[in-house]
Amino acid sequence: MKWPAAAGVLFLIAGVAGAAEGGQHGVQLGDIDHKTEPCSDFYAYANGNWRAQNPIPASMTRWSRRWAASEANKDRLKVILEAAAATRAQHGSIAQLTGDFYASCMDEARVEDLGIKPLQPLLTEISHIRDSAGLQREMQKLHAMGVIAPFNLYGLSDDRNPDDVIVQIDAAGLGLPDRDYYFKAEDRFQQARSRYLAHVQRMFELAGYAAGDAKAAAQAVMKMETSLAQHSLDNVALRDPKSTDHKLTFAQLTQLMPNFDWPQYYSASKLPRGELNVAQPELMKEIDRQLAATPLADWKIYLSWHLLRSAAPSLSKPFVQEDFAFNAAFLKGVQEMKPRWKQCAESADALFGEAVGKIYVERYFPPQAKARVQEMVENLRLAMRETLRDLQWMSASTKQRALEKLATFRPKVGYPDKWLDYSGVRVSRDSYWDNVVAGRQFNVRDNWSSVGKPLDRERWGITTPTSDAYYHPLLNEIVFPAGILQPPAFDLAASDAVNYGAIGVVIGHEISHGFDDQGAQYDAHGRLKNWWSDADLKAFQARTACVVEQFEGYFIEPGIHHNGKLVLGESIGDLAGARIAYRALQISRRGKAPLPTIDGFTPEQQFFISWGQFRGDETRPETARSMVQGAPHPVAKYRVIGPLSNLPEFQQAFQCKTGAPMVRPAAQRCEVW
Repeated sequence: MKWPAAAGVLFLIAGVAGAAEGGQHGVQLGDIDHKTEPCSDFYAYANGNWRAQNPIPASMTRWSRRWAASEANKDRLKVILEAAAATRAQHGSIAQLTGDFYASCMDEARVEDLGIKPLQPLLTEISHIRDSAGLQREMQKLHAMGVIAPFNLYGLSDDRNPDDVIVQIDAAGLGLPDRDYYFKAEDRFQQARSRYLAHVQRMFELAGYAAGDAKAAAQAVMKMETSLAQHSLDNVALRDPKSTDHKLTFAQLTQLMPNFDWPQYYSASKLPRGELNVAQPELMKEIDRQLAATPLADWKIYLSWHLLRSAAPSLSKPFVQEDFAFNAAFLKGVQEMKPRWKQCAESADALFGEAVGKIYVERYFPPQAKARVQEMVENLRLAMRETLRDLQWMSASTKQRALEKLATFRPKVGYPDKWLDYSGVRVSRDSYWDNVVAGRQFNVRDNWSSVGKPLDRERWGITTPTSDAYYHPLLNEIVFPAGILQPPAFDLAASDAVNYGAIGVVIGHEISHGFDDQGAQYDAHGRLKNWWSDADLKAFQARTACVVEQFEGYFIEPGIHHNGKLVLGESIGDLAGARIAYRALQISRRGKAPLPTIDGFTPEQQFFISWGQFRGDETRPETARSMVQGAPHPVAKYRVIGPLSNLPEFQQAFQCKTGAPMVRPAAQRCEVW
């Protein structure tokens, strides 16, 4: 791929920092709060000054240099999309697809004029359903356009044989964030239920229902969803892959749900009737029971509601504003909507990510960046290999299997080698919602078409401009898109200590997911299969219990603390990521001159400050409460102080005294990897 000269622009937003010999800079000096001792509160020390000077924008839930960089990616997408929209490109080309999609989204006058009209044919269709067979046909039709209720069906690798892509049937169809919102007695959950009822009623009123009918419809939705929630697993149970591993034949699926016409659903979806997995059988039984017991009128209201909530962000202002008022303002504390262009850019990336991403990397991701990150990945793998080799608590036989698993890790950096072909998608400038449907239908068909075929390991599960990364346990791969490979995570102009402290810890974090409480249940071939001896597994679980206990003690406000079991995997990732990234930094210097001190900070200090500056988000209280309830990641403060307080290397780097807040007592210190 050819790279234009403009690609270097991506790396010019790091800010001002001192420079070492050769031009490489160190940490962000102006971000540091020198009034705070690093051994007392490293989260406040590393970038407390930046947070004080950069309050959370009204349209955001969290804010830090990392989130600012993620939003800057949207500015680049805007340049790409506006250029495409300004031309009339050849039909079927990437420029035509992305340009017409963006133009239809930005045509607010047209969107406002249409109002709910684009959705009306589907709502009318639902209202005319006459029997259960018609209801089930409508469910399949809605699923094919990404409206997933009351369950979700998609293609994914088989937990027991990852090279086979099978049908996975999972929970969906709740309008509140998770099952516990329907039952917990605390005031914030009761308030959420009350606000949700009002929200559903208001959306039905916007769709043309009289106030009394809309109120009755909201009550019907809440009743159905509460019953579905009652038969759903909670967030902690869902973290154990064994709890969602229920392999069935097609015949067994029809026996599990005798009231559902699975042959018709599969035929309409063009799915092969092979083996499949049902993540939550009890929920599917409840859906089947409700097909027989719940009045058809309530089912039609339920489907209408989930169509409305799915479409609302793509309709006229009253729907967009009501959706924002509940899902963003109330649940997360966001104060205002993002500008229209940014919403349109995010939508284009979500639906046509590889079309937009292909242009993104051509303009903004130079080959030298990919090469340097690939080198870092290899050093991180070597650090993990040496860590595993040196373990004292793991037997030789289990250690060998762990090393075999690490050897099969497949890293993906920057962008796919093979891009999706969108040439068959029909997009015009007439109706934004219709274009959203076209994009959703393409993505659903693309996914369903993978079922029954050999796994395509070249596919990515994240778009190129996304500022994030992931580990896939079934594919045993770690993925770092171009969108995260920019300051403050990665900067070609930064010292190795700074880069290893930021993107290096992220790389180590993703590698360690292969050996966290979930990933450790998958073997070198990505199979859900035990590879541990009984004694080693017991020792591993004792070590992870330390992390659970540590995070149970972290409160975001009085009375609300983290659920240690919910955040266990991500907290293991942060702890191991910091440890092995630090080791990888030392590996990178073997045979080379020592790294320099920059601006008075040693390389070791730069490493840890870099992590604090990359990870140090300010978070809205409402968002923090939502995260504690349902997110697998801890809030940023504890992603900084949690892992570092366990590391002797951190204590040594800042000469922290025993008993300092950032130094956990030796008897309580957690070490997994």
